[in-house]
Amino acid sequence: MIHVCSLQRLAETVEATGARRVVTLIDIGTPVTRPGSIAAEHHLHLEIHDICFPSEGCIHPQQHHVERLIGFVREWDQAAPLVVHCYAGISRSSAAAYVAACMVHPDRDERAIAQALRTASATACPNRLIVSLADRLLGREGRMVKAVDSIAPHIPCLSAAPFRLAVD
Repeated sequence: MIHVCSLQRLAETVEATGARRVVTLIDIGTPVTRPGSIAAEHHLHLEIHDICFPSEGCIHPQQHHVERLIGFVREWDQAAPLVVHCYAGISRSSAAAYVAACMVHPDRDERAIAQALRTASATACPNRLIVSLADRLLGREGRMVKAVDSIAPHIPCLSAAPFRLAVD
């Protein structure tokens, strides 16, 4: 199971789910306190801004970030849930959760996974650059991007309620 939340809800989501691995996608310099139940080696901390194009003073998602995400998810044994969060729980985290679900199910239709994401959260708006980089790295030939485009639009909000994306 993959759980998605905001930074504000990280500790309570980890505690409520029993997660043992966490992915953080957050602006550089934003303080993040790793929950005590998460070992340092089970916490992937990626400092990227929620943008889809290079911008002065910002760090856009790049191939090496997504490669680290993919490597981290490959090491996940799925014995306990994975929590993915960003600042608001809307864009970077939903993109990373979608990527993780596509990795766990390499033969599952990308649209079905995207639809499961939309069903789980009306506010999810996966960062398109993260998805497109993963699409290429996973050899999905544009299907991940098209699938995410097919679930637009989302319901705008400032901070999303935590949700779960089933991977079974």
